Amino acid sequence: MLFKQITILDGFCDTKKNMFVGIKNNKIDYIGTEAPTADYGEVYDGKNKLLMSGFFNSHAHSPMTLLRGYGENLSLQDWLTKRIFPFEDKLNDEAVYYATLLGIAESIRFGIVSSTDMYYFCDKMAQAILESGVKNNLSRGLTCFTDADLYDLTAWKESEELFKGYHGGGDGRLLVEMSLHAEYTSNPKIVRQFAEYTKKIGVGMHVHVSETKEEHEGCKSRHQGKTPVAYLNELGLFDSRTTAAHCVWVEDEDIDILLEKGVTVATCPVSNLKLASGICPVTKLLSAGIPVAIGTDSVSSNNSLNFIEEMKFFALLHKERQGDPTVITPQETIYAATRGGALGQGRNDTGLLEEGFRADLIVLDLSGPHMSPMHDLKNNLVYSASGSDVVLTMVDGKVLYKDGEYMTIDLEKVKFEAEKQKDRILSELSAGK
Repeated sequence: MLFKQITILDGFCDTKKNMFVGIKNNKIDYIGTEAPTADYGEVYDGKNKLLMSGFFNSHAHSPMTLLRGYGENLSLQDWLTKRIFPFEDKLNDEAVYYATLLGIAESIRFGIVSSTDMYYFCDKMAQAILESGVKNNLSRGLTCFTDADLYDLTAWKESEELFKGYHGGGDGRLLVEMSLHAEYTSNPKIVRQFAEYTKKIGVGMHVHVSETKEEHEGCKSRHQGKTPVAYLNELGLFDSRTTAAHCVWVEDEDIDILLEKGVTVATCPVSNLKLASGICPVTKLLSAGIPVAIGTDSVSSNNSLNFIEEMKFFALLHKERQGDPTVITPQETIYAATRGGALGQGRNDTGLLEEGFRADLIVLDLSGPHMSPMHDLKNNLVYSASGSDVVLTMVDGKVLYKDGEYMTIDLEKVKFEAEKQKDRILSELSAGK
């Protein structure tokens, strides 16, 4: 595909107008002010359009689309124990497959090209990911409430099977990671064994860290004053490339550890606000040099995958928290949403609009009244744009969504099947089955 006379946001987050961008196979082959001589196939008219890197959702639980709006205005513990856990207990392969496809459809509608996902029934998730054409870092969340050995756990066996069967699938679109759910849902022996196994096979780790004050302080009381970051680090969990989700209650010593280990923090501003968990100290993390990316968490605690909305919250929250309107610039926000997320996933060849990089790109319509006038495109993108402005989503050079049409997903069927599974589960819950 050749994008002609289109505005671009390049790898330096600079705006350039009336550009030509040629896509060859799965990569960005040409960027220039002149029309290329090579034939790139379909020509896309870029008038009043912006071409940029797609978004990387750094913390998600995609199948939880089935729980959108199901548990509202509840404390975290009531939300989990009275609504989420009972509902999830009724999930099956079919429910997770269609729920994942629904999440993927919403993701590409809002410009998300890749997600870092933690859940279970992961073989059906992998099937949905590969069929739909998106990218994903997928892991089976592991918990253990006994003194069992890691290698006897069903969750570990499923993780190993997922790695052997799907890692690198779809020409590298699907990367399998390991996932420790959290400190409070495991024990030291399991953490150490899992850390050693993850390092041995050379994949990434995905873990919830210090999401709530209760979790953070509970860890300190359980482990001789050690915070979740200190505890997990002592057991070797951060010896692999790690995405630590939330990190709302991290302390100064934690920041030193996260920096030393190169951990990417996936902050989830909307979910943390909705559950009243707190606000991740992003300005402090960035000042220390810690990689920060943006996640949506699940739609059961968000309640959407509208990534531009997530970016706006990311940019605004810390101005209020710090009492300083100069912190968190639009450029920092865009980087966290794109290149920062890609690097956190171990995808070094994407997240930027540059020649030679993977063509994981989105087009936004700039013609709406909310985007005019335009003094600085980056400001409008973060503060004025809407998720509905995304009109095209491309992954590895393949268009997956364009002007309301899904190229790889039968949206009406997916919505129908997801609704059917939701109704089944609610019926079983009401009948006490």
